[in-house]
Amino acid sequence: MKIVVLGGGISTERHVALVTATSVCRALRRRGHKAIFVDLFLGLENWHGSLEEAFEEPYGFCGQVAIETEEPDLKAVWAARRYPSKGHLGKNVAEICALADCVFLGLHGIDGEDGKIQALLELIGVPYTGSGPLASAVAMDKAMAKRILESHGVLTPAWRECVITEENVEQLAQELPVPGAVKIVNGGSSIGVELPETREELREALKRLVRYGSRFVAEEKIYGRELTVPVLNGKALSPIEIVPPEGMGFDYVAKYQSGALGASEICPADLTEEEDRLLRKTAEQVHSALNLQVYSRSDYILDAAGRAWFLEVNTLPGMTPNSLIPKAAAVEGMSYDELCEEIVMSSLKVHRA
Repeated sequence: MKIVVLGGGISTERHVALVTATSVCRALRRRGHKAIFVDLFLGLENWHGSLEEAFEEPYGFCGQVAIETEEPDLKAVWAARRYPSKGHLGKNVAEICALADCVFLGLHGIDGEDGKIQALLELIGVPYTGSGPLASAVAMDKAMAKRILESHGVLTPAWRECVITEENVEQLAQELPVPGAVKIVNGGSSIGVELPETREELREALKRLVRYGSRFVAEEKIYGRELTVPVLNGKALSPIEIVPPEGMGFDYVAKYQSGALGASEICPADLTEEEDRLLRKTAEQVHSALNLQVYSRSDYILDAAGRAWFLEVNTLPGMTPNSLIPKAAAVEGMSYDELCEEIVMSSLKVHRA
């Protein structure tokens, strides 16, 4: 098949989306597909042949990329763009996608998980991987997702949706619970997330969050083990425990760096049968309640009483070879390359239906 793997983009998760997309592209090429990597934001700026010929490019446009310890400099990405457009869609992105049999969404964050690219692909009649526009948009908005999941009986920490302004930072710093968690409603990769322990830390956290947007969710802090549960084709895979480096939270660095800076990921997690069953059941319930399709990954805190507290769900979770879903799939005997192809084939079945 001819497959366009979209990655990159102009979100704060750009680096992760570059590694996901190029990794998936190489995997699909190893499975015999004519897969090519296309940066959603830059497009085919460096390609001068016909669009049909692009699928014959011997390396699929897969360059060397890595996840840095710092967030991407999006102003520098804008400045480096040669294609004259104020939009977020790069040169010939829609046109090359229209020629594909399927588009694999290796994107994260805005323009990828918020339903926008899904809506575009539906308008031009091209199948794509993962959930549809509405489910993607609702799941990415943490406040909207919590409202729906609470109505389905999913346990979630006490929370409040707020809007930050210069005038109300001090008021919010006095009102919101500490210790707690404050999160931009549409963030990901632990960017735009703060875990203040004191009122002063909360005040400074709110000031930092403004750079990512004005709407955010404030939650009470739940103490316990951090776990995540992937779902593939409606069935939960092995829960994974995440153990951040001592003295650190599961932030952007801990999530993507190896060695002393990186978190430990235990797969399968050391759980009792009852805990394992509860986490799997809840992940499947989240996937179904939000009408998600093909795959997702939801995050939890398992407290000392054995209760699984839902934190958030990812509709396009990381798909590098070292990401969490590939690790859980490996427990089921599925290789990384097989997983990438399974996501494509399952997505085609969904869209044909």
